[in-house]
Amino acid sequence: MNLMRGAACKSVAPLSVYGQEEDMNIPNHVAIILDGNGRWAKKRGLPRSAGHVQGAKVVEDMCEIVWNKGIRYFTVYAFSTENWNRPDDEVKALMKLLRNYMTGAKKRANKNNMCVRVIGDKTYLDEDLQVSIADLEQATSGNTGLHFQIAINYGGRDEIRRASLKLIEDVNAGRLGMEDIDEAAISDRLDTAGLPDPDLLIRTCGEQRISNFLPWQLAYTEFYFCDVPWPDFTEEELDKAIEAYNRRDRKYGGLNKDKGEEKDNA
Repeated sequence: MNLMRGAACKSVAPLSVYGQEEDMNIPNHVAIILDGNGRWAKKRGLPRSAGHVQGAKVVEDMCEIVWNKGIRYFTVYAFSTENWNRPDDEVKALMKLLRNYMTGAKKRANKNNMCVRVIGDKTYLDEDLQVSIADLEQATSGNTGLHFQIAINYGGRDEIRRASLKLIEDVNAGRLGMEDIDEAAISDRLDTAGLPDPDLLIRTCGEQRISNFLPWQLAYTEFYFCDVPWPDFTEEELDKAIEAYNRRDRKYGGLNKDKGEEKDNA
């Protein structure tokens, strides 16, 4: 896990100014922890729910922006397993926001050729939401544009726990041998099965932790932290993250031969 701090990165113009196809290596999969909605609202004397509403608008805008930049997979952390501990009125507001999104999500996604998938334990959600999510996923599964993943009632440790239960079930049923349990077998039973791991993780609003988000999948992901709250996140802020990503040397535990690094004897 490599860390990058937004405050240390120089200001950049939008990638369109550079001509992204010339020099920029665009990450295939970007994941974002959407932090700062409540603080954004409080600073403006608004209820926390107003921050979530504005944050949701930014997510919709960002789906188009990331696709236009060449990013093909986009995953956002919308609601964690721990978020149920927030005040009841805030949780209700978040669930209402999710229902409002689902109302027109299928039409918007199909219009934009977007494949939408919800990761997390959906069994804890109200039945109407579970039905809406299943319908959205089925209706957009064949779309070939942006793959958009929304983490709802998601916790990384819980995801690994549920994957472990699936492994036990498959072994007990004779569908899998103990000797066949490898990293691929685990990955195939995670909520993100079939998706590439994120290349870049962005967290907004100054915090520098992953908060139980995709711990298995982030093993070799580049991290970028910025002070901007999510409702104020813009294309320019995304460009800063991509520029910082391009300054990283992704070696996946090995050595970079192009830079003259000698091979380890180990």
